[in-house]
Amino acid sequence: MPKSKVRKKSVYTPPEGVLPSSASRARAAEPSPRWYAPVMITLMLIGLLWIVVYYVAGDDLGFMVSLGAWNFAIGFGAMVAGLVMSMRWR
Repeated sequence: MPKSKVRKKSVYTPPEGVLPSSASRARAAEPSPRWYAPVMITLMLIGLLWIVVYYVAGDDLGFMVSLGAWNFAIGFGAMVAGLVMSMRWR
C-alpha cells in the first residue's frame, strides 16, 4: 500500500491586537517569605491543640470554662486561618 503524503501546515500567527502587550501581562507570582510556612503550620497546630485541650481538660481550666462554646470558634478559626494561608503559599 502506498504511503500517504504528509502535509506541512503553516505556522499560525494570531491577528494584531489579539495578544496582550508585554506591558499589560500579569507579573509572575513571587514566592512566599520564609516565615510564611512556619506561621501557617503553627496556626493549624494551635487550633488543633486548642480543641484537644478543651476536650481533655476544659473543665479544669477556668478560662476555658468561661469561654464555653467559643473554644470551638477559637480552635476552628485558627485552623481555618492556617488553611487559608496554605492556599496563598507559593
